[in-house]
Amino acid sequence: MGSVRWAFRCGSWTPGRDDWLFAARCVQPEEKDRIGKFVFANDAKSAMAGRLLLRRFVCERMHIPWELIRLERSPRGKPYLAAPLDVRPESPTCSFNISHQGDYAVLAAEKGLQVGVDIMKMSMPGSSTVPEFFRIMTRQFTPYEWRVILSAGSEQQQLSMFYRHWALKESFIKAIGTGLGFNLQRLEFHLSSEALTHARVLCQTRMHMDEEYDEDWLFEECLLDSDHHAAVALGPVKKLHSTNTTSSLPPPTAFTLLSFNDLTASASPLTEEDPAYWESFKMKAEAPLRQRDTQSSPNSL
Repeated sequence: MGSVRWAFRCGSWTPGRDDWLFAARCVQPEEKDRIGKFVFANDAKSAMAGRLLLRRFVCERMHIPWELIRLERSPRGKPYLAAPLDVRPESPTCSFNISHQGDYAVLAAEKGLQVGVDIMKMSMPGSSTVPEFFRIMTRQFTPYEWRVILSAGSEQQQLSMFYRHWALKESFIKAIGTGLGFNLQRLEFHLSSEALTHARVLCQTRMHMDEEYDEDWLFEECLLDSDHHAAVALGPVKKLHSTNTTSSLPPPTAFTLLSFNDLTASASPLTEEDPAYWESFKMKAEAPLRQRDTQSSPNSL
């Protein structure tokens, strides 16, 4: 199977009636219902894209027919495959994970290693200044990490470094499936000296757990665009004779950007078409436009 890194730009996805209803038919009924409860259209799109990414991966890379795929969630919310007894996945030790935030939904998968992926969009705090935002988040990072963040330069550069650290921590938490109960100050990341770019994936970042370097975990970092940091945690990695823990591992894999047609190329509908599902989504998608028109109309001044 190899390494899989997929991304879908749901922020610029504007599904029409046929695409949205087809997508809704191709996910499990309970997931369709959950997605339908989102208040905002962007959240619904992100969640739908995440489920389609998962099903495409299981279908095409684990060779399980779309209609036989059964995805469940652990008590901590991590997705896993609950395969029927008569299905034997090709890669039973394969681990996969998804994340969606900002304009993207992403999936990472690996054979033989636990995997966690996280994506963060760099955005200015909406209701506070950058120093106040950092003050609120003080307990999420170690003193060393804060020194790195605050020495990054301008407030925008500091925010970029903040979200880079945050994506790394979240990727590890998602890989081990621990959830919100984990004390993030137990983790300390020492970043590669190389700057993140769109051209390559960095894998020199190291994690210290409880103040000791943990060589069993490998981290990949990249930029999907100038505003979106992605981090992938892989482990436990067997100890290697070389001091470079990446020397005997495959080279890091860049994210492949998929289209909606890519997501649904192998899809098979699981339920009947539900026209009301489109009407509900359409209202959510049009709500910001109606609000904007109201605010800009002469009667609202």
